[in-house]
Order: sequence, then structure tokens, then C-alpha cells
Amino acid sequence: MKNKIKVLRAQHELTQAQLAQKLEVSRQTINAIEKGKFDPSLPLAFKLSKLFAKPIEEIFQNEES
Repeated sequence: MKNKIKVLRAQHELTQAQLAQKLEVSRQTINAIEKGKFDPSLPLAFKLSKLFAKPIEEIFQNEES
């Protein structure tokens, strides 16, 4: 699944470690999500949506789209 987490993280001047701490996950989890190796759980997607004040659909896109 494609996502804009890396771009949003940069816009908010957050490191992977800082974002991971805010979301209560590991930095490795953030790295894997950014690289498309791991799709976040629905609760984690909602946390990202709330943190970045963006709809989930704006952060994540199905690769088929």
C-alpha cells in the first residue's frame, strides 16, 4: 500500500523515532510502513490520521489506484 507518511513526517519535522514514540510503536515499524513493507493496523492508521489531521484516504492509497 502506498502512503505519504514520509512526506507528512518531513512536513511536521519529525524523525522516524519521534513519530514512532508519538504512535507508541517502534522506529522499525515506521520505517517498514514508509517503505510499503508493512501495512498498519486500522487503529494505527487512525492514530496517523489524527496526528497529521488528514483523512486516512489521503495518507494511504491502494497501489491499484
